[in-house]
Amino acid sequence: MNADSTVVLYGDANNWFASYGAWVFKLYGHDDVRLLDGGRAAWEAQGRELSPAAPTPTTGTWQAEAPNSDIRAFQSEVLAVSQGEKDGVIIDIRGPQEFAGEIGVAEGFGGEAAAKWGHIPGAVNAPWGKIVDQQADGGDGTFKDVEAIRDHYAALGVDGSKPVYVYCRIGERASHTWYALSQILGYDVKLYDGSWTEWGNSVGVPVANPTLEASGGFSGLWGGQ
Repeated sequence: MNADSTVVLYGDANNWFASYGAWVFKLYGHDDVRLLDGGRAAWEAQGRELSPAAPTPTTGTWQAEAPNSDIRAFQSEVLAVSQGEKDGVIIDIRGPQEFAGEIGVAEGFGGEAAAKWGHIPGAVNAPWGKIVDQQADGGDGTFKDVEAIRDHYAALGVDGSKPVYVYCRIGERASHTWYALSQILGYDVKLYDGSWTEWGNSVGVPVANPTLEASGGFSGLWGGQ
């Protein structure tokens, strides 16, 4: 791979990890990175050719640069946004039950739940799957059209007028949303790749848990002591 190479990534699971790979390439300075829309599932659904042969690429000259802080957020920056000290909007792309603190981790994701359940105070819940034609509903996993994606986020108060911070559990699902917002819509977006695994295991950061609040388990924000 060279500096002027076009990198096309694809994978399974609606390109979650391909999206994460695209973010990593961008993070380290390779600009021309794209996703094969829909990943392997869409390719197969379209009846395209598959091969078992392993490629033998030639060695390129591209070298990674210093990490690009314009697309990556650390906990301290997200905390500042959450507390109103820095302008921005936070998007939690996990499912509603994870967001509400009913469960620690979605079914099928193993036992890697954080110590605390809930979400970052002030975050908007925008599950990643709302912007694709989901395979579970007979779709091929491709992104919906640009206007549909823009309208979906605008209805949630995310219109590109403020910097956007996205997170999930470990960063892979959120990278899919990062790709849609930054590479398709052109918004200013940072991935908080520490995501809920870091936040929910940290001491002293605020946690909103509507489920516990509704049950009278505690009042206000769980401070993480």
